[in-house]
Parts: sequence; C-alpha cells; structure tokens
Amino acid sequence: MFTGIITGMGRIVAIHSLGSSSNHGKRLTIQAPPGYLDDVGLGDSIAHNGACMTVTSLDAAASQFTIDISAESLAKTCGLDRPGIINLEKALRANDRLGGHLVSGHVDGIGRVTHFAQIGESWELRIRTPQALAKYLAYKGSITVNGVSLTVNRVADLPGDTENEPGCEVSINLIPHTVQNTALGQLAAGSPVNLEIDLIARYVERMLQDSSTPSTLSSAL
Repeated sequence: MFTGIITGMGRIVAIHSLGSSSNHGKRLTIQAPPGYLDDVGLGDSIAHNGACMTVTSLDAAASQFTIDISAESLAKTCGLDRPGIINLEKALRANDRLGGHLVSGHVDGIGRVTHFAQIGESWELRIRTPQALAKYLAYKGSITVNGVSLTVNRVADLPGDTENEPGCEVSINLIPHTVQNTALGQLAAGSPVNLEIDLIARYVERMLQDSSTPSTLSSAL
C-alpha cells in the first residue's frame, strides 16, 4: 500500500529487454536520489509513476536499483518504457502518517493532459480520463496521477467526438511544492498519465452492485 505522497524523484537510466519478442518485458535501471535506498532491500515494493514494482537488484552506494516489468504492465501504463524522470514512493509502513489517501499502486487507466498552465502561484491541471473511470471521480474526491495523491476540483462529463471516445475531464489544482517536488512539473498538454481511482470507491461499487452484474472496472496491474 501507498499514500500518494512522493518520497523522491528518480530517473530511468537504462532499459534492457528480457526476451526477443513483444511478449517479453523489460528490466529498468533506476537512478534514485542520494541515500534513498539506505532502507530498501531486495524484494521491497516501490511505486514508479503510481505503478507498484518489486526491487530486483540494488546498489545503494550508487543509488541505483532495477525492476522487472512485464509486457502486460508496460501495455497498461505509461512513462515506464523510456528513459526519463519518474515519481517514486516507498511502500507504506504500519506506523507511517497517511498524508494522502489509500493507494494500491495498481493503475486503473491512462488519462491524457488537456491543459496545464499556471494560475497565480499555482497550476491548473486538467486531464481527460477513460469513460470506465468517470463514475469513480467526484468533486473533492481523491485521484492518483502518476503516483501523486491529488484532490479533484471539478468533474465534467465529455461526449465522444471524431478524435476521442466519451469520457470525463477532471480539473486539479497543484501548489508550487507539488510542482517542484514531483515529476508532474514535466507534464504538458497531450502528455499521457497513469491514473488510479480512490480505493474506497471500488468497495462501494462492489457493495452496491448486484452479484450478477460484473464490474466495468478492470485494473491494469
């Protein structure tokens, strides 16, 4: 489990194929901030842009570690298939503060940034989400964007058009601290982002759902 409070910004510095076909995954080498791996061991879970992955090797002295990511996970996430800056969060400890909200590290869908601009001292981030996630998004509710716990300021349902399927757009306010201390500051209109809906919304749907009706939400990881 995670909280959506980013504990460091890493960088994917190398990508190696785990096989010769598209059915094989990749091994990613991550450069972490100095000292970040001091309390990390083999097999620990770290969220990478919101996707929970297992540490498969590490070199604490060099602040580097590797993860193996399957072809399925690569297909259902974004930002983990090329070198670049990513958000990192270590798994939640039982005695940690829950500063954001309960986050599982399982990506539910990929959204796309429609607007990202500074307004006063803050930034407005608008994201178009898949239709399957729309009913889980609410005003003042929580959403995880590339691993960052954020509060929804506005939700607008959107019809389909020649370029997009029906969906919804969420508007989020980012304070300067968030922009400066996460990789969200690298976003621009058109950028894809990993989304995870509020964990509690999953259980509410399940409890209200008729047992004969399958859920419309299929988690990616």
